[in-house]
Amino acid sequence: MSTLNQDIDAIAGLKASAGNPWDAINPESAARMRAQNKFKTGLDIAKYTADLMRADMAAFDADKTKYTQSLGCWHGFIGQQKLISIKKHFNGQTDRRYLYLSGWMVAALRSDFGPLPDQSMHEKTSVAGLVEELYTFLRQADARELGGLFRALDAAREAGNTAEEAKIQDQIDNHVTHVVPIVADIDAGFGNAEATYLMAKQMIEAGACCLQIENQVADEKQCGHQDGKVTVPHADFHTKLRALRYAFLELGVDNGVIVARTDSEGAGLTKEIAVVKEPGDQGDRYNSYLDVEEIDVSQMAEGDVCFNRDGKLVRPKRLPSGLYQFRQGTGEERCVFDSIEAIKAGADLIWIETATPSVADIAGMMNEVRKEIPDAKLVYNNSPSFNWTLNFRQQAYDRWVEAGQDVSAYDRADLMNADYDSTELAADADDKIRTFQADSAREANIFHHLITLPTYHTAALSTDNLAKEYFGDEGMLGYVAGVQRKEIRQGIACVKHQNMSGSDMGDDHKEYFAGENALKAGGAKNTSNQFN
Repeated sequence: MSTLNQDIDAIAGLKASAGNPWDAINPESAARMRAQNKFKTGLDIAKYTADLMRADMAAFDADKTKYTQSLGCWHGFIGQQKLISIKKHFNGQTDRRYLYLSGWMVAALRSDFGPLPDQSMHEKTSVAGLVEELYTFLRQADARELGGLFRALDAAREAGNTAEEAKIQDQIDNHVTHVVPIVADIDAGFGNAEATYLMAKQMIEAGACCLQIENQVADEKQCGHQDGKVTVPHADFHTKLRALRYAFLELGVDNGVIVARTDSEGAGLTKEIAVVKEPGDQGDRYNSYLDVEEIDVSQMAEGDVCFNRDGKLVRPKRLPSGLYQFRQGTGEERCVFDSIEAIKAGADLIWIETATPSVADIAGMMNEVRKEIPDAKLVYNNSPSFNWTLNFRQQAYDRWVEAGQDVSAYDRADLMNADYDSTELAADADDKIRTFQADSAREANIFHHLITLPTYHTAALSTDNLAKEYFGDEGMLGYVAGVQRKEIRQGIACVKHQNMSGSDMGDDHKEYFAGENALKAGGAKNTSNQFN
């Protein structure tokens, strides 16, 4: 991208050629506005972030410590504050830190119907709407930050401080955007392949460079951590993977990323018996996992669905719902098979849901996938549906038992008890939680770690603490001590909420448009000055 001074010169050239109507236009002001709006469309964002994500994938292939991370955000403001915080705490950089858009949170928090379960009942367009909203807030964060730098630049010039002016000019010219890749949940496609394609286009046009789709039946979709999941044969799922790729290519986002999520590890049901064209093909293997019984033709009842397997007539077990059941204990094998076939069908990354957050379990499945696809990379949900404390304390307990360590002071079934919080076993477990992402990236080739619903939980927790204190004996001190004082001391930008909402940028524009006649909000009587 061009530097600020290059843009100033270019706009000055336009002004010179336009003549008198442009006399009131300040080229530097226009160049500043252009710099504050470097991404003009969602497609600009999708192309830029797709390139970033592809570069990160290549870096991870070379170095497993370079995994990526994200937190799920259910509102543009939440995503904005996350990126502002990341830049504040990590030297102004956003490297390998993404956004995640959770379909669960769209259903629970963004539907016109009110809170809904994660079953694809929410409005399709609300997902693309949230993508657009997130990037609107991130672009505003860019504009706000650059606006502050422009005001600092003006102050340095007025003071005649050329060294400070040069320093700030460098920060402007090398500004790091808040815009980062988003992994966006398209559920099971919200319908057939054409519906999937249309929804994908809308999400990409809003800025999404990476779409995550799952192999469940669209109208039977369940959260990956709930029971009752119904998967589809590979032919159906792969049709939707191709629909996503065509959507990316049509819109010119050639580097778009597709994440194929298989819920087979925890899914015991299917709606269809797959079509078999020849023995041993995808459909035949899919059907091989069905729970069937061998029968004679005379045993067929009215309406029975039966098929030939190795020269024998078999009848798959069918539930009253009409769904077919897989054999118990085949989940992991089906998950591996589904993942391999999804990559062959064009997915760039795979997503596996597991019953517990165990590095060994995840690595076990990924090792099987990588026997056939050596560079297969995983997206993993560090899900709030797991009780991480209990799971990792039980894992620590089991390691201690295997190592012959004394566990007589611990009750494995009661390890969530707060009485254990200061124990050696709890410390061991917490250390494994702390290194979980690095360990599983190294051992299970997890490229991207995400938490689907963290900001849903943090909003509930912080609101509970504030309500308890503000409406209780603490009164106003509940807000001041619990929120504002911490904001000031931790340097939380939105303590100056007028600035965060764009008041100072509005003042800048008033000055650009009206000059000395501008009526600005940021004068001496602005109470936000108390936070300077």
